[in-house]
Amino acid sequence: MNNKLTTSFLVAGLLLLPVVGHTADTGKAATEYVKDSVITTKVKAELAAEKMSSLVKINVDTDKNGVVTLSGSAASKTAVDRAVTITKGVAGVTAVKNDIKVVADK
Repeated sequence: MNNKLTTSFLVAGLLLLPVVGHTADTGKAATEYVKDSVITTKVKAELAAEKMSSLVKINVDTDKNGVVTLSGSAASKTAVDRAVTITKGVAGVTAVKNDIKVVADK
């Protein structure tokens, strides 16, 4: 009886090894995703704290290497430059790609 129980646990453990290995791989991706979203959230919070209405129309996206892409529209070149400067100052940002278009409000 004891031998059957031990064998059952051994077989169950061996069958679970691929699952554990797969989980370890996805854990890294999840950590990178959390890091990316934290950077994105920090950038959005800093832009919102600036209280410039044109900065609200800016979209923020961060890749796994900490490169932030800014897109959307702003009312002036000054607002675009301010958004880039704010983004560069956020911890974890390695580079900023600026795709913001200057569009005058109507």
